[in-house]
Amino acid sequence: QVQLVESGGGLVQAGGSLRLSCAASGRTFSSYAMGWFRQAPGKEREFVARISWSGGDTYYADSVKGRFTISRDNAKNTVYLQMNSLKPEDTAIYCCAAGSRYDSRWHEYDYWGQGTQVTVSS
Repeated sequence: QVQLVESGGGLVQAGGSLRLSCAASGRTFSSYAMGWFRQAPGKEREFVARISWSGGDTYYADSVKGRFTISRDNAKNTVYLQMNSLKPEDTAIYCCAAGSRYDSRWHEYDYWGQGTQVTVSS
């Protein structure tokens, strides 16, 4: 069992930056691939970024590539999402997820956080 708690969301102007954190409970954090997903009102859940168990591999949605960076610190049981050059269309609830497979599909993830709101004003 893994519990995930996100933090770091908030209101920011377009062009600004935010850093999201996702703290995981348990001693097996390093055995999980981690992903970030987001969901805007009236839209489906959308893959944002994923990172492999060791952090050596990362993958991004085209919409955030070059602006967002996912990273993890297995010693701190934490995964991060650094978001730069934010746009109004990045406004959404951002959730982290843990899974045994390194995958972009949300249904491949076993554990989810409750999410943190990111709002980007124009």
